[in-house]
Order: sequence, then structure tokens, then C-alpha cells
Amino acid sequence: MPHIVMEYSDPVSERVNIGQLLEDLHHTVIGSGEFDASDTKSRAYACHEWLIGEADNQENFIHVTLWLLDGRDESKKHNLTHALLDVLKQHAADVVSLTVDARDMDRRWYAKEKRDA
Repeated sequence: MPHIVMEYSDPVSERVNIGQLLEDLHHTVIGSGEFDASDTKSRAYACHEWLIGEADNQENFIHVTLWLLDGRDESKKHNLTHALLDVLKQHAADVVSLTVDARDMDRRWYAKEKRDA
């Protein structure tokens, strides 16, 4: 744990190297020292239909959700979300909406099994 889930409006991929952005987000979380590298999972999804305010799909966005097992204090979550936002700003200066949200997953209901490859 954690999971980084990046959603973006499809046209963003014409201006932003999505693979490099995802890798930089991934390494930012690992570099925080809060998690084992082997537990960090990252993925990105293009959205082909979206609405933002009154502008239909004319404005582009990138939204990152950082899923964490519950129990982390607010300052750590704040630092992580703002570090991820800084990465977004470096890669996507001309994208209208850049957002990051940290979400807690309840440890009681999280199940995991690691297998050898």
C-alpha cells in the first residue's frame, strides 16, 4: 500500500508524457519514506467523456487519488498530496484542473496476498 490512481482527460496525453508523469508520481510517493517500494502500485486511466462546470469537455484535467491504509496523520497526508500536486504542476502547466485527494482504506476490510512471480 499505497495505490496511486491517476485519471486524466484524454487530450492531456497529446501534451503530457503520461508514462513519465505516472513514474514521477510513483517515485515521489516511494521517496517520501512512508512506504516500501514493493508495496506502491500506480496506474493511469484516460477519460473519454467528462464535464467540468459549464464547459462540457473543453477543459482538461488530471486528478490523482492516493489510497492509503488508514492511520496516517493529517500532516503526512498533507505533505504527500502537495508533493504529488507539485509533480503535476511540473508536468502539466497548461492543464486547467490539477487535483490530488488522499483517501483512507479501512484496514479491517483490506486483504492482500503476495505471490512469487
